[in-house]
Amino acid sequence: MPERASWEPPEELTAAELGLWQAYRNGSTYDLRTGDARHDDPFGEVRWGPERAVRARVVARLLLDGPPPLPGRAPALKLTGCYITGHLDLANSEITVPVELQQCRLEASLLLVDCRAGLVILHRCWAPRLEATRLTVEGDLRLNESRLARGLVLAQANIGTDLSLEGLELGGDRRGKALDADGMNIAQDVNADRLEATGELSLRGARVGGTMSLHGCRLSNPRGRWALTASRLTVEENLVVAPGALPSGSDSRLARMQSAAVQGGINLDSSTIGGALVLDGVRLKLADDQELSLRGIQATELTFTPECPERGRVDLQDTVVSRLVDRAASWPGDGRLRLRGFTYEYLIPKGPFPLDQRLAWVHEATPEFNPEPYDRLAACLQAGGEEADAHTVLLTKLRRRRETLHGPLRVWDYIQDLALGYGYRPGRAVLWLVLLLTGGSVWFAKNPPPALKPDEAPHWEPFIYTLDLLLPVLDLGQEAAWRTTGASQWIALTLVILGWLLATIVTAGAAAVILRRN
Repeated sequence: MPERASWEPPEELTAAELGLWQAYRNGSTYDLRTGDARHDDPFGEVRWGPERAVRARVVARLLLDGPPPLPGRAPALKLTGCYITGHLDLANSEITVPVELQQCRLEASLLLVDCRAGLVILHRCWAPRLEATRLTVEGDLRLNESRLARGLVLAQANIGTDLSLEGLELGGDRRGKALDADGMNIAQDVNADRLEATGELSLRGARVGGTMSLHGCRLSNPRGRWALTASRLTVEENLVVAPGALPSGSDSRLARMQSAAVQGGINLDSSTIGGALVLDGVRLKLADDQELSLRGIQATELTFTPECPERGRVDLQDTVVSRLVDRAASWPGDGRLRLRGFTYEYLIPKGPFPLDQRLAWVHEATPEFNPEPYDRLAACLQAGGEEADAHTVLLTKLRRRRETLHGPLRVWDYIQDLALGYGYRPGRAVLWLVLLLTGGSVWFAKNPPPALKPDEAPHWEPFIYTLDLLLPVLDLGQEAAWRTTGASQWIALTLVILGWLLATIVTAGAAAVILRRN
């Protein structure tokens, strides 16, 4: 019996599989659609018959040990409108041809564990699950508009160019995970616009060489605490969660926007963002025990303009950014904000954000007094040339500190505030001096004291006499020349004491301001 040539198809192939065999050798698309949109919808309820079915083992044979291409052609597996039956297991294999499935259904999960491939595309396909732990793709991995009922696994995968998850719908597995991409490495961009996931997205320790986009995404995890867990994530450029445009056919003028929504906590602790971390217009729905956790993040810019969550917490402890772009209405109150160790250099408010609201922002973040957020805000305002506002912030800090003092220290602190505003209101010293000088001059003008030595006494001047009482260092020759009695004696003593007290406060306030600035 003559040996069968390597290019000849096996005899047991069905008509649909035979057509796929020939299309593979030609590198062309094998289209099994009927032309009826309802019958061709891979997500619809219409059952696909055997005329559209291709067995998974036939697909695997083509990819792993396929026939040679036709002369002048490059082989490729391009399937449209096909129903792949059985378990398509390509684990521990090397695929040397492009793989492109469009509007296909897979009966069982697709396995690409420890697989190497050049280009993998699943567009508008339905499958129970895609497991691709340690997958290596030299080009793109595109799963646009597809549905994976029990989730996607890309743990420790390496993608040579872009990962596209645009419009992908993910369900959760038994553990409640919709995406397991821990340790994943993407050389360029991740496009997850309009991604919809029911279950946790896990990207712990993942790395993205370009931008990560989540415009118009819808994330929820009804079974767990976190909707997105991406601690120690590294994104070389921007990470954006914001509204995105819905596809609208050829006329872009009809484009509609879809808001980004996250139901469940977000954990980006210790992540590094080379560009901007943008949370713009996101609808955050948190439970009381959930939070938007941005602890220890390092980024060039943080744009924090989401819709304010009604419940849950926002945590920016130990986060370091160069620019903070924010909106007053986006920050939660009622002690649900944490800013300890939050460092920023420039404030760029979107819309009105007056100083009193900014101070309330800091107050909400420090239920127990902590000077650090006040010092950071003051330093930022001072660097921007807003000295008066910076002084107001520091005054507010010292007044809150007074709440922690007791007894005489609290009284002395209050006197410093009343007299000079802790040195930040030096004009008050002149005001107090004028008031005391005026009051004393009026009293002693009406109640002149007798001279101690009438023959040697200088000319009586109530203004100079009062000034001599108030100034603790200078001697104007009036105080010692006159003898006060009764009420005038007590008023003179009070003016002397107030003069010394005012001088002490002025000296202490000036020294404190100099020390703070240095």
